[in-house]
Amino acid sequence: MSVLYEIRDGVAIITLNRREAMNSLNPETREGLSAAWRSVATDDAVFCAILTGAGDQAFCAGADLKAMMPKESVAELKFGGKRLPPLLAGMDMDKPIICAINGYAMGGGMELALACDIRIASENAEFALSEVRVGSIPGAGGTQRLPRTISQSDAMLMLLTGDRVAAEDALRMGIVSKVVSLSQLMDTAIAIASRIARNAPLSVRAIKQLVREGTGIPLDRALALESHVLGILRDTEDRAEGRKAFREKRSPVFLGR
Repeated sequence: MSVLYEIRDGVAIITLNRREAMNSLNPETREGLSAAWRSVATDDAVFCAILTGAGDQAFCAGADLKAMMPKESVAELKFGGKRLPPLLAGMDMDKPIICAINGYAMGGGMELALACDIRIASENAEFALSEVRVGSIPGAGGTQRLPRTISQSDAMLMLLTGDRVAAEDALRMGIVSKVVSLSQLMDTAIAIASRIARNAPLSVRAIKQLVREGTGIPLDRALALESHVLGILRDTEDRAEGRKAFREKRSPVFLGR
């Protein structure tokens, strides 16, 4: 299978599994990713997800140019029968997604990483959006998400040159939050995901939604939205349990209600 899916203690682990092709994206992989995100979004036993790649060389090298899709007209792509899901289909959910980048993250691979909420990288990771070198553009959000993640100057430097960025530079620029050894990468990602999964699930999902929605609106409206959501959460059972557990000096038991 080109995409592996497993659940550990409330954390879904999604693995791009084409190491012989540097986990590059073919039609089967895109279908598998879309199905995996649907499973994460609809499974109440999953509180957080990790996306990574198989092997120790590449997270995802982008589109598999050796398995190019058959040429279709614009009309066929728009109105035809069976169509491949967009690369990021299903990722726009309110459950957190962590990307554990274990090597090359190129083209569509970097765009997958940028669509995640938290990114950590191994020391051998490299990043690039090099579509400009082959007469194209990053078409799965790269031109929009990268300048919203790092400075416009750094984003333009990457986008217009197509140059690669090493892990330590990616950390400096803010593309990733942590750089760790390859051997520690998954343990680090699972530890972060587990800490998230132990928190009140309604609060976690509300925070992600507020951050995503608030970034694109004026601050006064974002603050009003935050106040509104706080009011919605105020009377939940989990909020009462959290306060009670704090007073009793024990771990809370959250039920998501």
